[in-house]
Amino acid sequence: MIFITGATGTIGRELIRILAAGGEKVRAMTRNPANATSLPAGVEVVRADFTDPASLAKAVEGATAMFMLTAPGPWVVQHDEAMLAAARSAGVRTVVKLSAIGTGEKTDVEVGDWHLPGEEAVRSSGLAWTVLRPSSFASNALRWADAIRAGTPIPNPMGTGVQGVVDPGDVAEVAARALTSPDHDGQVYTVTGPELLSVPDMAEQLGHVLGRTVETVHLPLDDYRDRLSAAGLDPAFVATAVNGARLVAEGGNATLTGDVERVLGRPARTFSAWAQGHRTAFTG
Repeated sequence: MIFITGATGTIGRELIRILAAGGEKVRAMTRNPANATSLPAGVEVVRADFTDPASLAKAVEGATAMFMLTAPGPWVVQHDEAMLAAARSAGVRTVVKLSAIGTGEKTDVEVGDWHLPGEEAVRSSGLAWTVLRPSSFASNALRWADAIRAGTPIPNPMGTGVQGVVDPGDVAEVAARALTSPDHDGQVYTVTGPELLSVPDMAEQLGHVLGRTVETVHLPLDDYRDRLSAAGLDPAFVATAVNGARLVAEGGNATLTGDVERVLGRPARTFSAWAQGHRTAFTG
């Protein structure tokens, strides 16, 4: 039994699809089972909450491997530690943690290193472990869908800073390999796409897919902060998001690796291929 947290999110849903298609027995954890109705047939859905240890212990019972994903924020360490405690008590043997690119690295721009304590807890858990540190997801471009459909420029707080934008499907495939094979035990994979891209680069590639020009407009970091705050996001999350945008703009996330190809035996998918596969999201 493979136990999946974050089961209704971008990575979780794709990971479950891959595992179920491969014949694996899968249990999906969610706080709201009503959101899990589109998961593949045969997947067991359980309700649990990271803040409720009893629910975690019941949910993970009988599992042999676990994918650990917690939404980014200052609460990550508490959620990771609670989930690991439940997993150890239940006899889970393997854990794959979704972390973030750059975790533990020193930079000139302060960003929330929320995943580092969780990585350290995983390493010292006594379980077989793998850590995945993905770069910026291609699916983050879906946030631009309304603007693109309306024909308005994409707001860009990152200037011409580039990142190794990665298809979330590749992240899920790497996770599936790590959950089902001991070949990846003790590995830290920095999961990136095959090319470094800026927001204007992605806008240009989206334009090619859509057959029209997609423009960007500079968004000052103070305005970006105001937008995030107005959306009601946690102040710590807002501060980290703004500093993260500054880090990218200054070239601090210009990282490419071959870890996708190393694990999967094929090149990482391009942003253009991802955009082609999600074209209707931008056309309505």
